[in-house]
Amino acid sequence: MTVAAATVLTLTDAAAQNLDAGKSPANLFADGCATCHRSPRGLAKGRFSLTLSWFLKDHYATSADSAGALAAYLVSVDESPPRGAAKPGAKPPRSAPRQPKPAQSQ
Repeated sequence: MTVAAATVLTLTDAAAQNLDAGKSPANLFADGCATCHRSPRGLAKGRFSLTLSWFLKDHYATSADSAGALAAYLVSVDESPPRGAAKPGAKPPRSAPRQPKPAQSQ
């Protein structure tokens, strides 16, 4: 094998590495998305995980696996809180209105 062929093989192997392999979805967001987005919340915008995964794969992710993991993460943090859950800093509910005092006869 010539030096040129070995160089080409080495460059090809380096280009084929998946730099996102082994990272958690939160780390994928921190490394690739946090530059433009302060929070992962709201980015899924109610989309299905599959269509979001396709979008991420076509535009941002390095592999289908990392796109799928990131999409699932974004959908999971995008879910609305359960009904009746209080929002942080929300005012407590008002108490029930009081019944009027009975009129006093004179």
